[in-house]
Amino acid sequence: MKTNKTFNIILILILFTGIALFFLSLKSNRIKQNDGIIESETFHNYNIKNTYKLPKILNEVSGIVWLTYNTFACIQDEDGSIFIYNTENSRITSEIKFASKGDYEAIAINNEDAYVLRSDGLIYEIKQYLSDHPKIFKIVTPFKSHNNMESLTYDKQKNQLLITPKEYDLGKKHIKSIYKIPLLTKQMDSIPIVKIDLKADILKDFKEKKIHETLCPSDIAIHPKTKDIYVLEGRNPKLLILNREGNILNAFELDKHKFAQPEGITFSDDGRLFISNEANDDSANILEVELK
Repeated sequence: MKTNKTFNIILILILFTGIALFFLSLKSNRIKQNDGIIESETFHNYNIKNTYKLPKILNEVSGIVWLTYNTFACIQDEDGSIFIYNTENSRITSEIKFASKGDYEAIAINNEDAYVLRSDGLIYEIKQYLSDHPKIFKIVTPFKSHNNMESLTYDKQKNQLLITPKEYDLGKKHIKSIYKIPLLTKQMDSIPIVKIDLKADILKDFKEKKIHETLCPSDIAIHPKTKDIYVLEGRNPKLLILNREGNILNAFELDKHKFAQPEGITFSDDGRLFISNEANDDSANILEVELK
C-alpha cells in the first residue's frame, strides 16, 4: 500500500509539473506591445537587410515605388513633387513637379505614368512623368478628408489602381475595404475587391476601442510573384499579408524602434520588400526587409 501511495504521489507531481510547464511555455511565447499582448502566431521575425538614409527634403517621405535596383520614386506629404532617389550614390537625380503644396500620401507607377494620392482622395495622374513636359490629369474618388487616404498601388495583373482608407471606410466601421479603379474607365468601383474584417481572430490582439482604428493603413503593395496584398500601418506599426480573397495570411508586428513611422511600401520585380519611414530621432529611410 505504501508503494502504491508513493507511486500515486509521484504521478500527481509529474502531472502538475507537466501542466505548469505547458502554461509557462504559452506565457513565454507572448510578447507585450503597449497595453496588449501579441500572440506568437501573429508575430513573425524579420531581418533588415539594408538601410538607405534619405536626404532632409524627404524627412516627410509618405510613399515610394521601386524603379530599378538602386532607384526609387518618392513623394513627401508637403510638396507636389516626385523625387527620383538613387540609393547607390545617395542623391536625388530629378524632381518632377505635378502640383502645388498639399498633403500627398501615396504613389503608384504604371510604366511611364505616375499616380499620386492626396489625403482627401483626389488622385493626380502624371502622364509621361519622366518627360520634359508631363501632362497632369485628376481622378476623383468618393473619398473625402475624413477618410484620410494614404494607400495606393498599381495592380499590373488587372491594369487597375487599388486604394483603401486609413480612417473611416464607406461602409461598416468594422470593415476596411480595398477598392479598384480600372485605368480604362478611371472610375472607382463601389464594390470592394477585398473586405478586411477588423473583428477577425488574427487581429484580436491589435483591437482598439474604436474598431475602425484596429487597422489604419498607411500604404499597400502587391507582391510581384505571389500576388498577395501587403497592407502597412504606421500608427501602431504592423504589416498584414492578404490573399486575393481577402483572407489574412499573416500579421507582423513591427518594432517601433526600427520602424519609426512606416508610411510607404514597395517591391522590386524579383520580390524584395522595401518600407520607408519618416524621420524621427534619426533620418528618414528606406529599409529592405526580409520576412521569415
